[in-house]
Amino acid sequence: MTPHHPKLVARLSRIEGQVRGVSKMVAEGRYCIDVLTQLRAVRAALAKVETTMLKDHLGHCIEGAITSGDVADQRAKAAELIILLEHQR
Repeated sequence: MTPHHPKLVARLSRIEGQVRGVSKMVAEGRYCIDVLTQLRAVRAALAKVETTMLKDHLGHCIEGAITSGDVADQRAKAAELIILLEHQR
């Protein structure tokens, strides 16, 4: 757990509220551009959470594996990161 985790949980709760709002907009038949604008805002908010989590992972988990000198852990952490990045395409 890093110092960012409580902030990320709070941010995710706000995003959850945004998604509920978008769902309500769709159910109410709101104008498509308004819904799309909100969807872009949700995507941007999720991207910010993802970026923060990735930075935390690199600064905590990956760095820990490197400084530990444990070659197996280093390879495992590198493989996890490669798999994650491959699935973002």
